[in-house]
Amino acid sequence: MAETDKPLLIKRYASRRLYNTETSDYVTLEDISGFIRDGRDVKIVDLKSGDDLTRQYLLQIVAEHESKGESVLPINVLTDLVRSYTTQATSVVPQFLAQSFEMFRDSQTKWVENVNAMNPMASVPGFEAMQAQQEAFLKAMTGGMGSQWSAPQTEKEDAAEGDDLDSIKRELAELQKKLAKFSD
Repeated sequence: MAETDKPLLIKRYASRRLYNTETSDYVTLEDISGFIRDGRDVKIVDLKSGDDLTRQYLLQIVAEHESKGESVLPINVLTDLVRSYTTQATSVVPQFLAQSFEMFRDSQTKWVENVNAMNPMASVPGFEAMQAQQEAFLKAMTGGMGSQWSAPQTEKEDAAEGDDLDSIKRELAELQKKLAKFSD
């Protein structure tokens, strides 16, 4: 198994410092956030007890981004999450969220594949290398948010994306209704 297939093991020392076991150096939460944005899974464990602290640190990273104004989670979603801890829906919420994000990632991947398939430049020699450089540049400039971008969109592609987004919104609304029925 390749090293990048395994989660990156981070050990937390008693001093609360975080140690990257692959590079033998200390890392910050921002470094860990960068590993994750680059597609790497991480596992954070307490050196002394062996307790898995990954969830607690990932929540801390999300909280720090949200507090810096990098809001991804709307207030109503946060409110619903808090409510889910006090209802019988608690057992359904993690599965629902995991499936929702999986559907989102799948649709994003399919969209990128479709755009690449329709791109007439894809047959030009050296295009893939140029595209990889462009994606690396965009990833560096946007902190990973632009890594899925491949080419300027046409009006037709914009409309298709809007249709896909509307479809995802409808599916999410249906799932929320089903979830609401479970909590009643």
